[in-house]
Amino acid sequence: MENFARLLKESWALVEEHRDRLSEHFYARMFLLDPSLRQLFPVQMAGQGDRILEAIVTATQTVDDPESFDEYLRALGRDHRKYHVDAAHYETMGLALLDALRDTARDGWNLEYDQAWREAYQAITAKMLAGAEADDNPPFWHAEVLTHERRGPDTAVLTVRALQHPLPFRAGQYVSLEVPRYHPRVWRTYSVANAPNDDNVLEFHVRTPEGAGWVSGALVRRTRPGDLLRLAAPMGSMTLDTTSTRDILCVAGGVGLAPIKALVEELTKVNRTRWVHIFYGARRPADLYALPGLQELVETHPWLSVTPACSEDPDFEGEQGDISEVVTRYGPWTAHDCYVSGSTRMVRATLRALAEDQVPPQHIRYDTFGVV
Repeated sequence: MENFARLLKESWALVEEHRDRLSEHFYARMFLLDPSLRQLFPVQMAGQGDRILEAIVTATQTVDDPESFDEYLRALGRDHRKYHVDAAHYETMGLALLDALRDTARDGWNLEYDQAWREAYQAITAKMLAGAEADDNPPFWHAEVLTHERRGPDTAVLTVRALQHPLPFRAGQYVSLEVPRYHPRVWRTYSVANAPNDDNVLEFHVRTPEGAGWVSGALVRRTRPGDLLRLAAPMGSMTLDTTSTRDILCVAGGVGLAPIKALVEELTKVNRTRWVHIFYGARRPADLYALPGLQELVETHPWLSVTPACSEDPDFEGEQGDISEVVTRYGPWTAHDCYVSGSTRMVRATLRALAEDQVPPQHIRYDTFGVV
C-alpha cells in the first residue's frame, strides 16, 4: 500500500501544475469516446473540470487511509447519482483520464504510474458504484426557497424546504446545490447551516465576492422565495463525535460559520458537560454577519463562548488579527475536539497553528470554502 500511494503521489506531481491542459484533454477524449456524455454537463464547462479532477485526486491521495478512502468514495458515489452516471460512464471516464494523464506527463510517465492509476481508478469506481447502489434516496431533491435575506452586498442567508422526500443529513455536512432556472447542470457545494429538524428545512449561507461562481451569484442576487432548487446527497465528515467528552473548539471564517452554526444547534439539544468555544473571524466587522445570532445563543447557553476577530479594522473592539493567530492566544487546545471551517487559506493557517499546539490530528475536523 505504501508503494502504491507513493506512485500515485509521484505521478500526480508530474501533472499538478498543468491542470488546465489535463482537464481539456480529459473532456475532449471523454466526449470523443461517448458523445452522449456531453448532455450530462453544463453548456459552459469552465471550472467543471477542476471539480471533477479534485474529487478523483482527493480519492487517490487518501488510499493510505482505507477507512477515510472508503467513506469518502461511497458518499461521492451517492452524490454523483445526480449526474445519472452508470458503470459504463465510469469506464469511459477512466479511459479518458488515463489518456489525459499520459499526454500531460509526457516523458515523465511510466508503466508503474499507469498501472497504479488504473488500479486506483478501478478501486475508486467500485466504491462509488457500491455507494450509489446502496442508496435508496432519490438522485436529488427538489427544494423550494422559503426565505432570502441579504446580509451586506455579497452575502445572503436563505432557507429552503425539500419537497416530497425528507433529505437526511447530519449537522456539519454539506450538499451540492443547483439553480436550474439560471444555471442548469451546474452544481456547487454548500454547508447546511442548521441541524436537522422536523420541518425538513435547510439553511444556507452564501457569499459571492467579485469573481465568484455563477451559482453563488444567482443564489445571492437573483434567487427569491418560491424559486425551486435541486439538492444532492449530503457529504462530509465534519460532524460531532458523540462518543467524545472533550470540550470543543470551533474556528470559523466568513461563511465558513455555516457548519459551525449547525454543530452548535445540534449541541443545544444534547450537550450537558462540554464547554464550546467559537472563534469567528473576518476582514471587516460588516462581514461578521452572524454575530448577533451567536451572541443570542451565548445568552441562553452558559457552556458556549464566542470570540469575534477582524484582521483589517484597527478600530474593531474585539480581537485583532487573523483568526488563526487569535486562536493561539487562547490555547492550549490539546484536550479539545477542534472544528475548522472557512477559506482554504484560513483553514491551512489554523491547521498549522493547531499542529504547533500539538493537537492530535484525529481530534481535528475541517471544511474549506473557496481559495482566498
